[in-house]
Amino acid sequence: MTAFIELSRGVKEVPTKVKVLKSKSSQRSSAIFRFEDLQSDGQDILNMTMVDEEGEIVCRDVKAKFLNGQFTAIEATYEMDTEEEWDRFMRFMERFSEENEMGMGE
Repeated sequence: MTAFIELSRGVKEVPTKVKVLKSKSSQRSSAIFRFEDLQSDGQDILNMTMVDEEGEIVCRDVKAKFLNGQFTAIEATYEMDTEEEWDRFMRFMERFSEENEMGMGE
């Protein structure tokens, strides 16, 4: 099975940018996904779903970004509160980045 992201059911998307933040003092961490070139029409986006061989990870914090009244991007923020959530997310990102030829920095 492949690893993919959907903003609309059945439409695979690849983010323009992913920023991952991990707290040094707690288990709290987050990932911010930015999508500028959507494959879907953007009308029926309710959440971001990350799918791989282990199942689905659902992110409900999804916002449309506008500049001067013009749509510019979708931003989704996935919050993780436990080490288990972090580990699961990182396994997904390794699979997803490999499938989509995305590099993972430090």
